Amino acid sequence: MTVIDVHTHMLSEAWLELLRQHGAPRYEVRPSKDAAYGIHLDGAPFMTPQPGHWDYKLRIKKMNEAKVDLAIISLTCPNVYFGGAEVSTQAAQVINDEMAAAQTAFPDRIRFLASLPWEYPERAVAELKRACDKGAVGVMVLANIAGVSLTDPKFEPVWQAIDERVLPVLVHPTAPPGTPDMDLRRYNLIASVGFMFDTSTAIARMIFDGFFDRYKRMKIIASHAGAALPYLVGRLDICFDNMNACKEKISKRPSHYLKRIWYDAVTYRPESLRMCLDVGGDSQVMYGSDYPHNIGDMKGCLKRVNGLSAATAKKVRGANAEKIFRL
Repeated sequence: MTVIDVHTHMLSEAWLELLRQHGAPRYEVRPSKDAAYGIHLDGAPFMTPQPGHWDYKLRIKKMNEAKVDLAIISLTCPNVYFGGAEVSTQAAQVINDEMAAAQTAFPDRIRFLASLPWEYPERAVAELKRACDKGAVGVMVLANIAGVSLTDPKFEPVWQAIDERVLPVLVHPTAPPGTPDMDLRRYNLIASVGFMFDTSTAIARMIFDGFFDRYKRMKIIASHAGAALPYLVGRLDICFDNMNACKEKISKRPSHYLKRIWYDAVTYRPESLRMCLDVGGDSQVMYGSDYPHNIGDMKGCLKRVNGLSAATAKKVRGANAEKIFRL
């Protein structure tokens, strides 16, 4: 059976050097409790590079060991949202070029999601075209763009361009706005809780803003099995039923839209995966690993998928991804 990993990351030395030089004052690269160095946002550790982030041959080795056939790689947070227009554009070009080269070097094993300088929409639309011409099969966006919501009107040209291309978009969390105020800097609370809050808020806002009625062709993928959304769906619906503010831009319950988006299977308990499948449906969930982060779990995530019914597991392992990525 074909196994396709839709949530898995690679970094670039050139990208990291741009972050070192231009990430201040918000981003720092400095010693971490879990590695020689980590990336910090507003003083909070939120991304710790691992050996697998840099080494494509090691990636292929680990994929072979886990029996994963194809990886759809993407950059992780903080993506390229730093340094101003020129630096952000350069960072996007660097990472997209390196991933395109990896796709060429390993054509049977690697595809990639484009990173875009979203803060500068004209540049982002141009880089989308350039990356797609190089073979990008979708887009990766963070759940907030330097603290700005994905539904901000300034991003409409980018969303329109993505929608016209009918591309999948992986919505990946980063540190949520207000991280210091929420005291997320201790205990790696960004990774355990903050990321889930960031994705859940972003997708919920998109639902209530009417985003999915405006953009009907693109395919939004909610990271980490939809974060907290499968658990919150009942609360979203009852708020819609009883609160007028929830009905300003949509006429259907949030659960309707949660069946229209896609999810990866990056979650660590079978009960959580089953809840995601119950909310989204087995045609909307795809295998993911979060490799090579220190909480990535290529084998474990696949084991949980393989524990589903045979028909559902086949869809989640690869058939759903083949369909939406047109592989």
